[in-house]
Amino acid sequence: MQFGSSLATYIILKRLNKEVDVVIPNYPETYKYLPCVDEVKKEAEKDRIYDLAIALDCGDIKRLDDPNLNYDLAKVTINVDHHSSNSMFADYNFVDPVAPACSQILTSICDQIGIEINKEIGTCLLTGIITDTGGLRYEGVTSETYEFVADILKKGVKVSKVYKQAFAAISRNKFEARRLAMERLEFLEDGKITFTYITKKDMEKIGVGTNELEGIVENGRDIKDVEVSVLLYEKENGFKASLRSNEYVNCADICLLFGGGGHIKAAGCTLPYEFEESKEKILSAVKRFITK
Repeated sequence: MQFGSSLATYIILKRLNKEVDVVIPNYPETYKYLPCVDEVKKEAEKDRIYDLAIALDCGDIKRLDDPNLNYDLAKVTINVDHHSSNSMFADYNFVDPVAPACSQILTSICDQIGIEINKEIGTCLLTGIITDTGGLRYEGVTSETYEFVADILKKGVKVSKVYKQAFAAISRNKFEARRLAMERLEFLEDGKITFTYITKKDMEKIGVGTNELEGIVENGRDIKDVEVSVLLYEKENGFKASLRSNEYVNCADICLLFGGGGHIKAAGCTLPYEFEESKEKILSAVKRFITK
């Protein structure tokens, strides 16, 4: 989750006495508890040329929400990520596809540059790790992950509280979006695939943005005997497909067929079509990966 890693990097660079802007155009209200959240900018100054621009937890420059092209204009660019499909788009790419979260990579960077992880940085990094690993449930979680959690617990970070704030507690509007998606849930291929969707009209009526749809696709995946869960949600240029799998289906491979990417068990892509065509194309692709 880029929000936790972005704020952690912001605090680290400020401690190094750097002049820093942290730019995140859209983020859920869920993360209002994080330190320095009030210093987040929705966009960078137009035409400003930064000495350095860092992209975090972003596998492809096309996924970078950068309308003013500040990242492209920067004198030097860095890309820190853990997606196996990363396109290595920066001048310097620090990509570890084995890491379960971008925030875990940052813990190693802190060690290398001699930055002590304090309570503020730890809270941000823990948020990134919790959200990227499904609450420490995914297979990619390592012993180093738990060692980091143990270390920041000693430094005063309330791990259980951060878990609840980042992962468990949701707003009423977000709950309504989840409920609508569950009411529409379809089971396909003898229950091995679940499918649901949310339109722009739905989001306007409920009062949620696309960044508040986190967790919906996981609801379908968590049903017994489901292998792949698919969520379509409408954007300006079509529909975004979000995929999650349980055992053997490689979601990243499916999404690469449509110019997207991600992780083996969590990936996404954009489908520039109307709803029915988007649904047909993504489900046809998923079905080819399902073992009969």
